[in-house]
Amino acid sequence: MDRELLNKYNQEEKLILSKIIDKINFCAKRNTIQITDFYDLGKQNLIEKFLRIQRIDSYILYGAYENPERKVFVFYPDKFEELIKSSKISFDEYISIIRITLPNELKEQYNHQRYLGGLIKLGIKREKIGDILVDSEGADLIVQREIEKFLLTNLQELTRFQKSKIERIDLDKIKKVVEKKEIIKITVSSMRLDNIVAELAHCSRSKAEQIIEEERVFVNYENILKKTKEIKENDRITIRGKGRFEIKEVVGNTRSGRFVIEIEK
Repeated sequence: MDRELLNKYNQEEKLILSKIIDKINFCAKRNTIQITDFYDLGKQNLIEKFLRIQRIDSYILYGAYENPERKVFVFYPDKFEELIKSSKISFDEYISIIRITLPNELKEQYNHQRYLGGLIKLGIKREKIGDILVDSEGADLIVQREIEKFLLTNLQELTRFQKSKIERIDLDKIKKVVEKKEIIKITVSSMRLDNIVAELAHCSRSKAEQIIEEERVFVNYENILKKTKEIKENDRITIRGKGRFEIKEVVGNTRSGRFVIEIEK
């Protein structure tokens, strides 16, 4: 693939898509499976649009468990198509799960940011890390296989993990993620994105605008920076750090004309 295809993209997008072109070319040249870095929803959307334009469909997205947020692109040559589509390829060669089991006195004390902060402190780039699955006992870290040995050697050097048990586990032993769903109702003055984000994130309108500007909001898996975007029924909104939401129905209006919306969280 030719890098001249990237002329219409900005610098950050060019860098991401240039890496994708490298993987596609390497896959074709070496006739082997190629795995990218982990990408969030916004970057996944950018890459998939680019691949559709180039009519490239010999790939899948993979995140090690059902409904992950951060995923890698897996590009494969024709000889692997049947194995890939029948899920008979093992990804243990490419992706690792590092399990951290906390000591009794720290159980239920650590949140997602505590684990991610530890990885960043070790100098690990965010794109080498997939989702972090946290429960009261500890966390499973989904990471690129290339950093597995480094993490097993160095995680316990951090004060926060000194007394923890740290081990590599098989992909099929990953923590089971149970999605908790509930129906909530919110009332907003309009169907603008910033109004809805403010209600869903329980914050002020100005804080909602900041969250949008920080590229933490996705509508139908596309990163949205336009605070005035009109939201419709059946739209899916992801607010990184706050959860995933689906607009089920505009139930009606209050006497003052505000919209009453039923949402699945």
